[in-house]
Amino acid sequence: QVQLAESGGGSVQSGGSLRLSCAASGLPTIDYCVGWFRQAPGKEREGVARINNLRNGLTTSYADSVKGRFVISRDAKNTLFLQMNDLNTEDTATYYCAADVSWSCAARAVINFNRWGQGTQVTVSS
Repeated sequence: QVQLAESGGGSVQSGGSLRLSCAASGLPTIDYCVGWFRQAPGKEREGVARINNLRNGLTTSYADSVKGRFVISRDAKNTLFLQMNDLNTEDTATYYCAADVSWSCAARAVINFNRWGQGTQVTVSS
C-alpha cells in the first residue's frame, strides 16, 4: 500500500525558497504518477507539479502559476521533492504529496490521485 509523508514546510518571505520532501513507500517500479497539489483557505485545490513514470517514458509537468520557479524531482529511494524558488504570497497554502498507481494515471489530474499525505503548510509573507 502506498504511503506518503511530507516534510519541509515553513514560513518564508517573498522571494525566498523552500524545499518540500515526501517520503513515498509502496510505489512500484513503473506505471505510477506522483505529484504535488496545494490548497489555500477558501480556494480550490490546485495541481502544482507532477512526474509520470510510465512504460512509455518519464515526464514532468507544472502548473503555469509555478512554471520556472518550482522544480519537482525524486531520488532513487522514491523520495519526492519540490524545490520552490522566488516564492510569493500567492504560494501560501497547504501542500500535499500525491500518488496514483495505475497505467492510466497520466490522464488523471494530480488533485484526483488516489493517495496523498497529511500535508505541510507553506506560508509566504510580503
